[in-house]
Amino acid sequence: MMGMASEFPVVYCIILNLNGRALLLETLDSVRQMQYPNFRIVVSDNGSNDGSQEAVRAGYPDVVVLENGKNLGFGEGNNVGMRYALDQGAEWIFLLNNDILVDSRLLPELMAVARTDERIGVLAPKIYFHGEPNRFWYAGGTVNYWTGIVAHRGIREEDHGQYDRVEDTQYVTGCAFLVKREVLGKVGLFDPVYFPIYSEDADLSARVERAGYRLVYVPQAKLWHKVSAFSGGGMSPFKTRLKVEHNLIFF
Repeated sequence: MMGMASEFPVVYCIILNLNGRALLLETLDSVRQMQYPNFRIVVSDNGSNDGSQEAVRAGYPDVVVLENGKNLGFGEGNNVGMRYALDQGAEWIFLLNNDILVDSRLLPELMAVARTDERIGVLAPKIYFHGEPNRFWYAGGTVNYWTGIVAHRGIREEDHGQYDRVEDTQYVTGCAFLVKREVLGKVGLFDPVYFPIYSEDADLSARVERAGYRLVYVPQAKLWHKVSAFSGGGMSPFKTRLKVEHNLIFF
């Protein structure tokens, strides 16, 4: 067991949920199939009233459910999960959306790259649109401090192998954010100023990079994102305003 612990550091997968019961259960079915021998799953629930917590406890007794009692937002909801994972001795923490399906090699591929360099602090997989399984949602991220734009590289492009190199990236999306324990100890967790959502992942990415760690995109690790399935899809005026306001705070 000690050998396994050193060869396969323990990873805590944190899945944030708010009234996403059907999506969440599909995500749990998928995440549990990952071929990595040392990971735990934690659901941080932001006050669901759709029976999500009961469904997880009944069908997935190995999954820890943290009940936050109310909507703490994306950042603080994930912070609750991360604090729990750190208290439990997590060596790595993997933040995952509740509306994804993963390749079973997702975590092994990420961790294989993580072990190649002590300076790697955060890793990101290749992410496709679930509805168009060969079209990119994220293939690395860019931050332009001149134009004030945080962008997903390759978004909506078809995958023809153009982003198949392991390489450093400026921004890792909170949809699938694998971070090393010591990094969080140095830079802290998500900043609650971004309540309830948007820009907190860019902010944390920037703090990690400034602390001297590498953020690395790993194309061999793949998942499929049911984009905005949880919030009804599309950009409402409220979401647009939040994005603009939080982008301004970040920059």
